[in-house]
Amino acid sequence: MNEWTHKEWLKEKNRHQVTAFYLYTPMCGTCQVASKMLDIIRELLPDLNIGKANLNFVQEIAALYEVESVPCLILTENGVVKEKIYAFHSVPFLYEKLKVVDATSRAW
Repeated sequence: MNEWTHKEWLKEKNRHQVTAFYLYTPMCGTCQVASKMLDIIRELLPDLNIGKANLNFVQEIAALYEVESVPCLILTENGVVKEKIYAFHSVPFLYEKLKVVDATSRAW
């Protein structure tokens, strides 16, 4: 998963039909677990357009998208935020959420 700046995030979400953006902070233990879960998802869904960012370096995104806590996974469709996921229950939970996103992105 590549690190995206705010500018890269805007470019990706407007260029692709569906996009996922993972926001974290490095000292957050829950974020570290969520990162490992998303690494597994990347292996299962290699075509998924997903990036990540340390929220400490893209604080404007927190205000702009009303991010309430980390970890946060923002899902967009046609450049519009469709869902924000804060509870990364399990790999199967994330897989089911992102499988739909991945399938939609390949349909175009």
